[in-house]
Amino acid sequence: MTSAVILALAVFGASAVEMVEALTIVLAAGVSRGWRSAIEGAAAAALVLTVLVAAVGVPLIHLVPLNVLRVVIGGMLLVLGLNWLRKAILRASGHKALHDEDEIYQRTVSELSGAGDTPGPSRDAVGFTVAFKGVFLEGLEVVMIVLTLGSSSRHLALAAVSAAAAVVVVGVIGTIVGRQLSEVPENSMKMVVGIMLTSFGVFWVAEGAGVRWPGSDLFLLALIGLFAATTASGIRLMRAVLPAAERVT
Repeated sequence: MTSAVILALAVFGASAVEMVEALTIVLAAGVSRGWRSAIEGAAAAALVLTVLVAAVGVPLIHLVPLNVLRVVIGGMLLVLGLNWLRKAILRASGHKALHDEDEIYQRTVSELSGAGDTPGPSRDAVGFTVAFKGVFLEGLEVVMIVLTLGSSSRHLALAAVSAAAAVVVVGVIGTIVGRQLSEVPENSMKMVVGIMLTSFGVFWVAEGAGVRWPGSDLFLLALIGLFAATTASGIRLMRAVLPAAERVT
């Protein structure tokens, strides 16, 4: 039960982060090139990603031995989680600029506004392509997280539902608050998700290799606490080596 709850939260958080970025692109495409094309492009990308989850995830669960799956996928989660943590620590410590959804939105609008003829009421190929690409590329990382976490834990359906819930929540909030989503604490979300993914990676690599953790799934909480403390220490250390005047905001 503990690992299932943490898994659902990790998938939801990771999917929400990626969907904020995808929604920013879709909104820009809709405003610049027409809503019909943007919505159709986003829907087409979502359909392709859903097929990928079904086509790859189900065989993974039924054909690959669980221990092999956990070692391989645990290693992939470690790479993904540590990469998210690295970027989050750099941003939190001022070594790297925070992700600015307003800037992404304005840049995308400017690029699309100059991309050929002004779109009419019918389908616009540029708007469709941009929306499709934005949702598909951001969604690929979501698919990877759903497949890795879901197949390793034998909770593929739970992971898929959590990702779908994140898409719905981000879409509703994005519609309500308007075109910019810069108020979303994206770096904090990435840091939390990175800690969770890294913890799952360590947990499953060790389990696949035969390690039996004290307390079974409850030990995940200890790993999360360990990586959270390590992340906080890393941020303090990185801030200490960078003068305040040189920090990127």
